[in-house]
Amino acid sequence: MTLNRLINLMPKDPLDLPATASANHPYHHGNLRQALLNASMDIIRNQGIGGLSLRKLAEVVGVSRTAPYHHFKDKDALLAAVAAQGFAELSELLNEAILDEHLPLSDKLQQAVMGYLQFAIAHPTQYELMFGQMLWQDSKQTEFQRTAKDCFRLYVKIFESFEQHSQQSLNESPLRLAQVTWSTLHGLARLASDGIFAKKDDLDDIAKTVIKQIERSIESESE
Repeated sequence: MTLNRLINLMPKDPLDLPATASANHPYHHGNLRQALLNASMDIIRNQGIGGLSLRKLAEVVGVSRTAPYHHFKDKDALLAAVAAQGFAELSELLNEAILDEHLPLSDKLQQAVMGYLQFAIAHPTQYELMFGQMLWQDSKQTEFQRTAKDCFRLYVKIFESFEQHSQQSLNESPLRLAQVTWSTLHGLARLASDGIFAKKDDLDDIAKTVIKQIERSIESESE
């Protein structure tokens, strides 16, 4: 499946949905939090992180100035929640591949790689926030960091499956293989975000090459 097709088939991101209140759809604890996240993404996408404040967010969503504080302690907590939601979506994508018992291992890897790149390309602002120093160097953002690390552990499971399938240990541990390939994907995603690899057809071909190299590496190690 090509990267273009994955992008076209992916359901509309809930972060892109409008966040508006009405008498027929009053806010409650659940959908107000999501509405705040939705509006935050819209502000960040158009004005950058510097353009976001809890006060402005309340005005955009149409609630009292104190309402956002019931869900987010401060701006940093709000940004961490936006980033954590991105990792949760990636985790869902990886889980779909891992849990599909009828999907060959090579297809699981392809789905993981292409899905990762598709997400990064479709949501560049959120992706940048997910891997930014601000959240990773903040010792208070333990919940966000836990969500991110849980996502990476799912990616490691794909490589553990290759090792289990070969019934012998690989020369490199599944963890190390996952770290190396994740780093490769992250670099490709950033190059695409910066406009260096602007053509989607080029990204599609590069992604397929990444998959082939990973498979060859695993096959040679299991021999």
